[in-house]
Amino acid sequence: MSQKRQAELVRDFQTTECGRCDPAYRRRFDDLRAPALNAISVLSQVFRGIEAGLEFSFRGKPTNKKSILMTFAFCILSSGCGTRIETARPSIEFTRIPPAESTRTDKLDVMQGRVNGARPGQQIVLYTKTQAWWIQPLFNHAFTEIQPDSTWINSTHVGSEYAVLLVEPGYRPKPMVYTLPVVGGEVVAIATTEGATSGPTTAAPLHFSGYEWRVRNAPSARGDTVNDYDPSNAWTDTDGALHLRIAKKSGRWTCAEVTLTRSLGYGSYSFVVRDTSHLEPAVVFAMFTFDYAGGDQNNREMDIEISRWGDAASKNAQVEVQPFYVPANVARFTVPGGALTHSFRWESGRVSFRTDRGSVTTPRSEAVSEHVFTSGVPSAGAESVRMALYVYGNTDNPVQNDTEVVIEKFEYLP
Repeated sequence: MSQKRQAELVRDFQTTECGRCDPAYRRRFDDLRAPALNAISVLSQVFRGIEAGLEFSFRGKPTNKKSILMTFAFCILSSGCGTRIETARPSIEFTRIPPAESTRTDKLDVMQGRVNGARPGQQIVLYTKTQAWWIQPLFNHAFTEIQPDSTWINSTHVGSEYAVLLVEPGYRPKPMVYTLPVVGGEVVAIATTEGATSGPTTAAPLHFSGYEWRVRNAPSARGDTVNDYDPSNAWTDTDGALHLRIAKKSGRWTCAEVTLTRSLGYGSYSFVVRDTSHLEPAVVFAMFTFDYAGGDQNNREMDIEISRWGDAASKNAQVEVQPFYVPANVARFTVPGGALTHSFRWESGRVSFRTDRGSVTTPRSEAVSEHVFTSGVPSAGAESVRMALYVYGNTDNPVQNDTEVVIEKFEYLP
């Protein structure tokens, strides 16, 4: 087949149904142009073989070989137009659906999923429905990044329904709408779902110190290893104290983590914790903030961590802002035995950490450690405070025994 004829076929292909579809299809056609030309070249060889076969099969009988060949080509191209491009249409799926709640406006949960067929630069926009559709997690944090493995995750306020949009770069979502946009133009794909009414995301929350906490039930790579989390490893006793435990089940260590279901922002956070000086070197007890939407600010993570990180000779505690690999972002110290009060005061551009002996902080309290960071301090966003007890895996001194930490009280003051 001549180059001129190949160009004619491509031009004809552009003016069929595929050429009249929306701009997103046109962009995908441009991506398929080179493969299509290669396919046409291969088809020309196939046509020559078919023509030779027809010459043999219909020898001595009148037949219109050109009509047969063009019909065959039309079927192939029509099939490609109807199947290939439809297969390339991007799609969105949910892997974690928050619970259905229409009466809470302050409660946070996590929405998570995967995008199939996304193009570079495209992003996710999340909406939650509580009468109207509200952008998530915040008006000034309207976009969710698609990870290299095509997954996405972010915090969201709970609602009765949830929506996910895949959008082109430059798209400007409205903070509130009564009707969701439709696919077309800069909106590439949409997925919606009702809030979950059963399953792991609807498990009863844990109540501690007057707040509601979500108990982790999914694995995490925190600790340089993949740790499993069992909801039964977190509970409160009759005195109201919170217990977090590491326990071996079916030959594997299982950990514990709880997350506050509200974002509190700037202010003072304090944790009264019973003796942690006995923790094994590879055990980590962490009190920290985290924000899925804060990727540009290291997830707004600030930490108080009790651990020797596998080194029995090391100090057993540190405070830090992220990223931790910047030496000035970490201050290590040693916590003594007995109950301690760990706290931090978070302000714009400044966070002050302090650890005191005992369970009551007063002007006369004996400070074990104090440190102030004025560089790398994140601004407030959609962060929430968390407490976790987990295993540090990158060590030759692994965990040997079940471990438990007791938190007597959590307090927040604006």
